[in-house]
Amino acid sequence: MQFDIQHTESSALYKLLTGTVIPRPIGWISTIDANGINNLAPFSFFNVVSEDPPHVMFSTVRTGNKNKDTLNNILDNKQFVVNLVTEDVVEQMNTTSQSVASDIDEFELAGVTPIDAVFINPKRVKESLVHFECEMVHHYFIENHQNGGACIIIGKIITMHIDDSILMENHKINLDKYKPVARLAGSNYSKLGEIFSIKRQ
Repeated sequence: MQFDIQHTESSALYKLLTGTVIPRPIGWISTIDANGINNLAPFSFFNVVSEDPPHVMFSTVRTGNKNKDTLNNILDNKQFVVNLVTEDVVEQMNTTSQSVASDIDEFELAGVTPIDAVFINPKRVKESLVHFECEMVHHYFIENHQNGGACIIIGKIITMHIDDSILMENHKINLDKYKPVARLAGSNYSKLGEIFSIKRQ
């Protein structure tokens, strides 16, 4: 079946895209506002885009033409932390996906521990095994939208924190101990399933 973008409702497009582009890594983004209030929210339109030098991207929707607190904070101070999501914190991550007032600290809401970053002001999630301290280098508002579209943020990774428990020799990651969680469609998430290898040509 063919779906003409111009003649397909946005709700249907969302379901088709999030149901086919899977699994998606989750960027659990922490920011801070001008009053020092912590913000923490998950984004599954997220990935690494470069290693030379290291950069990540994520996209935040603007439903009803309104910015999320995450976007407002980053546009204001150009700083954020990517905390990566594992099986042990998936429930807390889900708690932070709800829409709450901007003066609510989602660290407190989800019962996770804020710890200082080294080079930037936003806090890290202590319970997360991986943190990337980032500075925004680009942002782009999607054009020709019907309900607010989205804004893409590209951030330069300044420093990485990786828990010793998941590190192996030669900087490899122990997936059995890491246990990352990925986003599917609707209320569905995925753990790592069967892993297989194919040699590159």
